[in-house]
Amino acid sequence: MQGSAPGGGQGVYDDGGAPAAGHPALTGLIGHWRGSTVLAAGPWGPERSVDAEVSYSPLAGGFGVVQSYRHVEADGRHFEGHGIFSIDPVRKDVLWYYIDSTGASPAAAARCTWHGGVIRVERQGGAGWTRHAISVEGGVLQHVTELRAAGTSDGGDKPHADADGKYPAYRPFMRSVFRRA
Repeated sequence: MQGSAPGGGQGVYDDGGAPAAGHPALTGLIGHWRGSTVLAAGPWGPERSVDAEVSYSPLAGGFGVVQSYRHVEADGRHFEGHGIFSIDPVRKDVLWYYIDSTGASPAAAARCTWHGGVIRVERQGGAGWTRHAISVEGGVLQHVTELRAAGTSDGGDKPHADADGKYPAYRPFMRSVFRRA
């Protein structure tokens, strides 16, 4: 079936649906943003604020959205991360595959939720879990990242409770606030 792709182009959709760039969870992100990121104190250093930028661009005819984030530390070191958002063609969920300059690569894309204008995702890595919330409201893009240390692992893909039955708490890691550049 033929349909309009973002930017007025034409795309072919097997199910008659819109590509990722046209998904309501992603349309508000498209563009280049500048602002700052506050990194919480932790093993990576003291709490600090750094200048940051992020871009979200349609790719593959709009069937994906690429995310490119970068910030530079006061000493010149930089951190960068790149993600690809797409839409599960069956469930219509947002999927996110993300890799950054820390070198940790996920085994698969993470399934996101989208409620009240906020994309949320929890994903597992070697050091534990990260939880992200990405939203645009009033012309401001926010991306909040929290960390939870790894618990006992049985090889599953869900967080594990401690011996007392409680999950380790998430703690702040990064809070980015951007405006369109």
